[in-house]
Amino acid sequence: MTTTEQSPAAATGPDAPRRRGRRPLAAAAGLLSAGVALGVGELVAGLMGPQSSPVVAVGDTVITLVPEPVKAFAIATFGESDKIALVVGTLVVIALYAAVLGVLALRRRTAGVAGIALFGLVGAAAAATGPAGGPLDALPALAGALAGVVALLALLARLTVPTAGAAQTRSDDDGAPLAERLRASLGAGDRKGAGLDRRRFFLTSAAAAGAAVATGGAGRLLLRRFDVGGARADLALPAPASPAAALPAGADLAERIDGLTPLFTPNREFYRVDTAITVPQIRPADYELSLTGMFDSPRSYTLDDLLGRSDVIERDITLTCVSNTVGGRLAGTARWLGIPLGAFLRENGIRSGSDQLVCRSVDGMTIGAPTRSALGVEDAMLAFGMNGEPLPVEHGFPVRMVIPGLYGYVSACKWLTGIEASTYDAFDAYWTERDWAAQAPIRIASRIDTPAPLRRFPAGRRAIAGVAWAQTRGIGAVEVRVDDGPWLPAQLSPQVDADLWRQWVLPHDFAPGSYQLTVRATSAEGEVQTEERAEPFPAGSSGLHSIRVNAT
Repeated sequence: MTTTEQSPAAATGPDAPRRRGRRPLAAAAGLLSAGVALGVGELVAGLMGPQSSPVVAVGDTVITLVPEPVKAFAIATFGESDKIALVVGTLVVIALYAAVLGVLALRRRTAGVAGIALFGLVGAAAAATGPAGGPLDALPALAGALAGVVALLALLARLTVPTAGAAQTRSDDDGAPLAERLRASLGAGDRKGAGLDRRRFFLTSAAAAGAAVATGGAGRLLLRRFDVGGARADLALPAPASPAAALPAGADLAERIDGLTPLFTPNREFYRVDTAITVPQIRPADYELSLTGMFDSPRSYTLDDLLGRSDVIERDITLTCVSNTVGGRLAGTARWLGIPLGAFLRENGIRSGSDQLVCRSVDGMTIGAPTRSALGVEDAMLAFGMNGEPLPVEHGFPVRMVIPGLYGYVSACKWLTGIEASTYDAFDAYWTERDWAAQAPIRIASRIDTPAPLRRFPAGRRAIAGVAWAQTRGIGAVEVRVDDGPWLPAQLSPQVDADLWRQWVLPHDFAPGSYQLTVRATSAEGEVQTEERAEPFPAGSSGLHSIRVNAT
């Protein structure tokens, strides 16, 4: 038997209870070491930039690599909190991994060191190879891994303190060269004759926990210097040369119907679905939009160039996410301020051979927008204002694209820094590379807002109300069916713009009982919303929204 093997007697001998008693502490040592590694990594990332954070880099890589059904499940399950769930899930996996490493390292130090080194290399590779990353972005993960190794060895040393019988051997080893002592330390492990110094272990643990909190907190504070909230607040928006159409009096039915979605969605409540774990921060003074590819006059524009144009427009437009399910809430309306996209592209000589605009975000995301829609949809714009204020940072500050009538993944590139006039044959954008439809017009949709599903309410007269949308076409009619009865016409809010959703309401007398309510919309062009059920992938959901309610 070699010296590294263990007999069955040793596994169940007198040292076994001692070893088992130390395993929870070893797992805790692994967790604390991971905390130190993450804290130091965040501290270094605070000096370099949020894109170099190991957790963010690994999370971005996971988003890129996970299969589409998993992404769809995450959005359906967690909604706009999907990225929070991803970060929490990543931290849970790291915690489990660290605890196992701690137990393994109790017997063989090299296993723990190798495990932490692997963790550091994965984080370094993710940061360095990310769309917005570079070689230097690997430093936080590598520094964190080194700190984690030091913390783990220090903590485990308190769990394997030589007893009196082994002390002489250790003192004899003190005269050995440093390299030999280091090799002995890495290979030490939980061997016979080792004791446990609980007091020093807990003191060392407290020091490790303090270091993790201090470095992580300092990193978070340092990252605040990248925040552009102050610069955004100081940005003055131009007055539109072409204001949005005036709203008729009483246009918003939500002012008198409880539970109905307002005509305009407040910025803080507007849905957000994207792949950015950390919101990109672009200072207005540093902003540049580059036009490349099939243009006669490719050039770059600063934010001042865009804000200073004389053709600024203001429009009311409803946006919809392709991940929105039937009856879902991933849709919202805002009053957008920007410059006309079609005119902007034409003045730079976009060539007739381009059928796709490859829109690039500062974080490396690519969105493929059909050139025909960018040129032909009247209200398509490069937006820099939303509901009377500069774009919120999480919604694309300082500039994003908005093309009515198309789902966001092919029209609404946020944090826009580049437009390449190209073709679909030459380039697959991020989502089309993942088998989503290359061109995705928004389907006619309608939703019941009130009464809420499975809601119990007193019998009597009650409003059934909701919203319907068919951007670029407009809504011509909405009908409601109660159980298997006839389709009943609903009252619509005033028509303002074809790109704006319309509220609808149908007063109904409910006798006591259970009812199935179903809604369908018809576009202003006469197209009736389909009953055929389809999931969001690959080109948007379809089907009629139907709920059950109870009158008592």
